[in-house]
Amino acid sequence: MNEWLDPLLLARWQFGLTTVYHFLFVPITIGLATTVAIFQTVWTKSGNVAWLQLTRFFGTIFLINFAMGVVTGIVQEFQFGMNWSEYSRFVGDVFGAPLALEGLLAFFLEATFIGLWIFGWNRLPKGLHLATIWATAVGSVLSAYFIIAANAFMQNPVAFQMNQERGRAELVDIWELLANPVALAAFPHTIAAAFMVSSGLVIAAAAWHLKRGQHLYAMRRALKFGLWGMIVSGIATTFFGDQLTLAMVAAQPMKMAAAEATYVTVCGADASFSLFTLGTPDGKTELFSIRVPYLLSLLSTHSFDGCVEGLNDLQHEYEALFGPGDYMPVIWVTYWAFRWMIGLGVLHIVIAVVGLWVTRKGRHPKQKWVWGVAIWSFPLSLAAMIVGWIFTEMGRQPWIVFSLLKTEAAVSPNVSGLDVLISLVAFTLIYGILAVVEVRLVVRAIKKGPPEIAPPDPETGRVETHSTVY
Repeated sequence: MNEWLDPLLLARWQFGLTTVYHFLFVPITIGLATTVAIFQTVWTKSGNVAWLQLTRFFGTIFLINFAMGVVTGIVQEFQFGMNWSEYSRFVGDVFGAPLALEGLLAFFLEATFIGLWIFGWNRLPKGLHLATIWATAVGSVLSAYFIIAANAFMQNPVAFQMNQERGRAELVDIWELLANPVALAAFPHTIAAAFMVSSGLVIAAAAWHLKRGQHLYAMRRALKFGLWGMIVSGIATTFFGDQLTLAMVAAQPMKMAAAEATYVTVCGADASFSLFTLGTPDGKTELFSIRVPYLLSLLSTHSFDGCVEGLNDLQHEYEALFGPGDYMPVIWVTYWAFRWMIGLGVLHIVIAVVGLWVTRKGRHPKQKWVWGVAIWSFPLSLAAMIVGWIFTEMGRQPWIVFSLLKTEAAVSPNVSGLDVLISLVAFTLIYGILAVVEVRLVVRAIKKGPPEIAPPDPETGRVETHSTVY
């Protein structure tokens, strides 16, 4: 019973739950903000009301996700003081700086202009109203960068000095912190992946209506946009993921070794990458594998004869640096999360390529299963992004701040396991209710479809919808 009331274990489960749940809304919001801005720009320039329909349609979904993301994000930040007070005390001076910038600059920018966009449809000039949604999109991307910069410090601590008297890390250079090599590599990879998620949502929503023969003129354009968006952002995600791998190997070689379950240092042809592997759940024993020689070396070092350090060698090295202890992450989690991240993302890109082929030159497939695949493929890129985040965070263990502070030392000392358990159960129930609300709202918005658009007024040039006049 005492094991189930371990404050550290429960605090980690709670933070994992709230982080993954919050992360469901983040990529959709980031990607849809720019998507809606692009749709509105095309409408503003062309006057084609189909793009206005798409702007209003996906704008509604964007607002639902934005609201839910704000609520879950606030709850997540409360946990730093509630369950991780030692972490907050140790790193608050550094970690708090980018979070403050995110709140005071990016989020205020985003929240202010999203309000102007919502209420400015029949009040602001077209060009100015368009600028508000672009400012919202910029704010969402800025917000993401500051969050990633804060997390990058946990992966690769920079721009700090240790105050031995107070036992804490203190910030010495905000610009060095924001220019952390891990942040610079993770940011474009994350944003590109977010556009994969939003493109998947656009594809699914358009396919739902096309399957039923509804709103054909607008939804065919949305489908093409989503399919091309998935392919382009997928290629970008792959490219920037390669750059992130190099930064990861430089900062945390143990994570890359865990991603391949490489226990001994390998070089050249021996540094092979398994495309498909069957093994024991702990990742220690390989039963069957399809491997590509040299590929792991190429990914890790951009060289065919490069070497990848093994888990055992790194364990001995870390023991010499940091003292006795187990410095390996949970191998099976990092091993399989890395593969699911790549596999799910690639599968969604393949589906998008096939989708472009079967709908080429205006073709409309009659088989309902084709549209069903497009609709139900949406979770693929979202799941890929989530397991990628799990890989990033679990691969850092046992450190909460790599090389500086272990996770077990960061938990709040005066919070009991029962306290954490009660809040964990409460959060789980509340998040379960919010999930039902979110899904119902989004599904209802998708089924409702875009608003009907009347012809422009010949005198004013304004376009009337069911609820607004522009």
